[in-house]
Amino acid sequence: MSQRSNVAPSTIGVDFVEGGVVVEYLDGRDVFYHGPPKPVEEAITSPPGKEVHVLVTDPDGVEGVMTYVNDRNTHAEILESTGVGRVILEGNDEEVLFPGVTVSTEGYSIRVEADPEVVDGRVFVFAEDEMSEHAYELVANEEDAE
Repeated sequence: MSQRSNVAPSTIGVDFVEGGVVVEYLDGRDVFYHGPPKPVEEAITSPPGKEVHVLVTDPDGVEGVMTYVNDRNTHAEILESTGVGRVILEGNDEEVLFPGVTVSTEGYSIRVEADPEVVDGRVFVFAEDEMSEHAYELVANEEDAE
């Protein structure tokens, strides 16, 4: 397997439509993530073995940054042309993707945590494979919001 490295994301377009979220890549392609995303308070741990994509949008949800977590299949040149970033975690790594958004490994799963007081926008997590797709939005804890 060839070596894969981290790639910084660029700002890309986002559109919320009935049934999901459309991400507009820099190369002109659109990708549809099925939803609507399920609200989850502050953190989600993906099912083992899923491809995990994290989208952090601006407060209006018009644009954002997308990062693939532990994607070892996509070449850096492709990621750069689409505007998608990548972070590779090893062992018990933890990395800040965006101020207030942290990803870490838990066995064969990926954990994504968001601090809504720090994030100036919305945080979405998409976990998928050939068998299923899961969409989540990390939201503030109801007790903390009161």
